Amino acid sequence: MRPLTEAETRAVFEKLGKYIGENIQLLVDRPDGTYCFRLHRDRVYYLSEKLLKLAASVPRDSLVAPGTCFGKFTKSQKFRLSVTALDFLAPYAKYKVWVKPGSEQSFLYGNHVLKSGLGRITENTAQYQGVVVYSMADVPLGFGVAAKSTQECRKVDPLSIVVFHQADVGEYVRNEDTLT
Repeated sequence: MRPLTEAETRAVFEKLGKYIGENIQLLVDRPDGTYCFRLHRDRVYYLSEKLLKLAASVPRDSLVAPGTCFGKFTKSQKFRLSVTALDFLAPYAKYKVWVKPGSEQSFLYGNHVLKSGLGRITENTAQYQGVVVYSMADVPLGFGVAAKSTQECRKVDPLSIVVFHQADVGEYVRNEDTLT
């Protein structure tokens, strides 16, 4: 387990910035202590500094997951955000999309959000902006990328994709053996 290099930190913060903007500072300096990001086996973990000190005494081979996995680096050194980060992204999300109850299951199976399943969308959402997807009961379901801006969503036909799927809570069941 080691601190992120400058290039790795930039990649992680750019990805987080797509979803929560300048609220990244709120993730690091929290009222309950200082938190940090650490790299372990190509995965980026988010943990408190107290937990970091305790994890330092565990041998590297025995350490499975020192904190919450925020994502992993691919072989080409691109950062891919994981669904396990959803609980930390949802409260600070700048742009949100709410899906109708009939489309929740489709999204949780890994499909994109269609215009027909769109309940609401945050005003002034730009195209290709990171969004957090909620149910109409304000339960975070996952996150994705807006395929259309808010203004374009009003004009498109019902079968057009408005949010590209990135991750959802259904992955806990579908990929339970690979999530840490």
